[in-house]
Amino acid sequence: MNQSKPNHDARASTLRDDQPEGLHRGLAHYGDREFSLFLRKAFIKGAGYSDDALNRPVIGIINTASGFNPCHGNAPQLIEAIKRGVMLEGGLPVEFPTISVHESFSNPTSMYLRNLMSIDTEEMIRAQPMDAVVMIGGCDKTVPAQLMGALSADVPAISLVTGSMLTGSHRDQRVGACTDCRRFWARYRAQDIDEQEIRAVNNQLVASVGTCSVMGTASTMAILCEVLGMMVPGGASPPAVTADRIRVAERTGRTAIQIAKEARKPSSFLSQQSFENALRVLLAIGGSTNGLIHLTAIAGRLGFAISLEQLDAMGRETPVLIDLKPSGEHYMEDFHAAGGVPVLLHALRPLLHLDALTVTGKTLGDVLDDYLHRYPLFKQSVIRSMDQAIYPEGGIAVLKGNLAPAGCIIKQSAASAHLVEHEGKAVVFEGLEDLAQRIDDPDLEVGPDDILVLKQIGPKGAPGMPEAGMLPIPKKLAKAGVKDMVRISDGRMSGTASGTIILHVSPESAVGGPLAWVQTGDRIRLSLSRRELSWLVDEETLAKRRKEKPLQEVKADRGYRQLFLREVLQAEMGVDFDFLRKKPNQ
Repeated sequence: MNQSKPNHDARASTLRDDQPEGLHRGLAHYGDREFSLFLRKAFIKGAGYSDDALNRPVIGIINTASGFNPCHGNAPQLIEAIKRGVMLEGGLPVEFPTISVHESFSNPTSMYLRNLMSIDTEEMIRAQPMDAVVMIGGCDKTVPAQLMGALSADVPAISLVTGSMLTGSHRDQRVGACTDCRRFWARYRAQDIDEQEIRAVNNQLVASVGTCSVMGTASTMAILCEVLGMMVPGGASPPAVTADRIRVAERTGRTAIQIAKEARKPSSFLSQQSFENALRVLLAIGGSTNGLIHLTAIAGRLGFAISLEQLDAMGRETPVLIDLKPSGEHYMEDFHAAGGVPVLLHALRPLLHLDALTVTGKTLGDVLDDYLHRYPLFKQSVIRSMDQAIYPEGGIAVLKGNLAPAGCIIKQSAASAHLVEHEGKAVVFEGLEDLAQRIDDPDLEVGPDDILVLKQIGPKGAPGMPEAGMLPIPKKLAKAGVKDMVRISDGRMSGTASGTIILHVSPESAVGGPLAWVQTGDRIRLSLSRRELSWLVDEETLAKRRKEKPLQEVKADRGYRQLFLREVLQAEMGVDFDFLRKKPNQ
């Protein structure tokens, strides 16, 4: 296809009926290809399209607007800007819906639905005629789901995030979801604030549509998407309700035409080095622990592997450079004002693969140079240099031991220094219902030095690995002033959360991981310096417990839940479905 910009007269002849572009793609055959195209055009003309419009490159736009997804509340404005960008470059924009997943409106969990959204995204891209696709995501699981689907479909694709919400104000404090949600709720549980104040702050925590304003999973995935090269440069950080966000959307539409003309598929530019860059940045931003699971799943769709050992090795030489909650003090608005991802990448230059390609066709190094030439560096304090780091090592550390043979993780940049070398008595909860019933029982035998352990919240156990790993401090301890305790589970926690919390214990309890047989009173040792999580019981005791309490298989009779339980992998494999991952020989 001619890569030069066609004139008005040339456009009609550029896409002939015998070429597989635009509406000519993916025709349903009825034994007569020309009749298939005739039918397709007849139906879409019912929407008022002309032949001139239908002879242009088609750019699909995934519309994930939903009344149950306030993080995507600005999607209509973004779609209009994308369409403008597409039409400025001579293309035809066509929007279509897919599943939209919101963290607070997904039962049993958003992770349970991530893989379903990825399948929906992949199959709708495959099924419908488009030369490239723009994917509008934002809330935690939507961006990884779309990337997973687009990489599996392997068509020219580009991401656009909805952007972060604005911060609010409560009395004399600046507040934003959702780190401050947890902070104020902990104060309410400890009876530091009353019913009236918790209601008042509830009105201020989310000041506009958009994603969480801290370095939670949504912000993490937006940044990682830009680092991978699946987004226009500078596209991760503009807040949702700003002119900058709208301009990014227009630029995304224009870029979609370019990648369509050059048939630039994700497999043509994403590499192992791309994912190593993303891992490096995940560590440097103090990013959400969920980012590791999502990157692993995304990479697996192209046959690339991410290992916990590799992550931990990188973490020892990659400091946290972003002063954002929950590891720091600022919000995404401040990160954007400080220059966003390009300024961060400049600070990390010595540790990056600058020759990794991006969706623009340029290397990451060239993209960075171009961007900083147009927007020179200036003095600011949100994005630090490596010699002025917020935390000396990467935000996430990997632990191993007999309680987690396949590994587990801790967000060390958000942990309490006095607890990262700790031994204590286990106080065990057998599941979420048991936790809800007993955590605030005044008669619960628990002290501040004990270790809270929660089972059955892994990929299969819940199912869907809920963000329940940040177990609440027992109310009687919270009232006494206890702010943090060591907490262990096979589940996840929100990227907006903080504390000395050990997550993703693998294998999970539901499939026979050692966690299944931990009992209250057992001793557990955490050593961050040695990267150790040890369960201080002997093999004889473990064998006896396994015999006395045989494992119960988790299963479902029908539907998506049956598929999920049959196919879902463990945390270190990205909690993806086995049949969706690209095998080495494929």
